[in-house]
This record gives sequence, C-alpha cells and structure tokens, in this order.
Amino acid sequence: MKRLATVLALAGSCVLAISALPSPALALETFEAKMQASEAASRAAFDAFETFGFKRPKPGQYVWRSVPDSAGPERVVISLSEQLTYLYRGDTLVAMAATSTGIEGRNTPSGIFSVLDKRPFYRSKKYDNAPMPWMQRIDQYGIALHGGYNPGYPASHGCIRLPVAFAKKLYAVTGIGTPVYIGA
Repeated sequence: MKRLATVLALAGSCVLAISALPSPALALETFEAKMQASEAASRAAFDAFETFGFKRPKPGQYVWRSVPDSAGPERVVISLSEQLTYLYRGDTLVAMAATSTGIEGRNTPSGIFSVLDKRPFYRSKKYDNAPMPWMQRIDQYGIALHGGYNPGYPASHGCIRLPVAFAKKLYAVTGIGTPVYIGA
C-alpha cells in the first residue's frame, strides 16, 4: 500500500510539473495588437534602409548579416504592404526577405503571434498535400511561415511564403515562442 501511495504521489507531481510548463502565447488579433504590429513593420522598413541602404530583395531573394546571439532574442516582423519579412535580434535588424502572403479573400491575419510548432518538412492538410519546407506554424488554423514559391506579391492561401534558403536559416535561429509581428 505504501508503494502504491508513493507511485501515485510521484505520478501526481509529474502531472503538476507538466501542467506548470509555460505554453507558447496564442495569437493577439486585437486592434491594439494590429496597430503594434503595423508600427513594427513601419519601423522595420526604416531599419532596413539604415542597415542595407537602397538594397531591397527581389522575389526569391534575401539579405542576411551576421549579428551575435548576445544582441538579444529573435523576433520576426512581416510587412503585408511591402511583402517583406524581417528578422531581429534584440533591436538589431539581422535579415530581410521578399515574401508572399495571402491573396484577397485568404488574407494573412495581422497581429502579434508566436511560433507554436516547427517542422523541417511538412505537407499541407488543406491544400492538396502542398509541400511546406521549414514550416513554423503561428496559429491554430494552419497559418505558417515556410519556404515556397515567392513572386513578391500576395499569392498564398494565407501563409507567409519565404525564399527556401531564407526559410531554412530562419528556422535554425527561431524557437517555439518566438514572437511574429504581422502588420500592414
């Protein structure tokens, strides 16, 4: 009986420990979150000019510079109007890539999200088993950042398509919980 009580006590403490683990934040799609994400996208455009000058990636291209990990935690900023994705470490811009977001009627949602799931290779369950390399899901409906066809204008079903080489590098430096700001 004493052994059973010990096993149950240990099992209970394991359940409590598992339920006490922090879970990634879910999406914030409030007016305030959308405004904050839009401000982040505007700031990113300014930072890109200061960092990379007039260089703007063409469809399928990106720019990436070496910034030490000590600069701060990563965050991703996506500009829907510019069709660009930016990566920051702390307040330092690391990279910028041409992006293809959702078409009219299948718009990419705006607001503040976080990476909820990561898979080096995934296939869409909604859209004809379409390949989604370097997938990073940011909401419970399947919206994700991933490598794919990138014409530089909205062409997806709502996902954020990135140049495949950029998506691979981004995947390597982000983690579950990395903030993703999507703004106009």
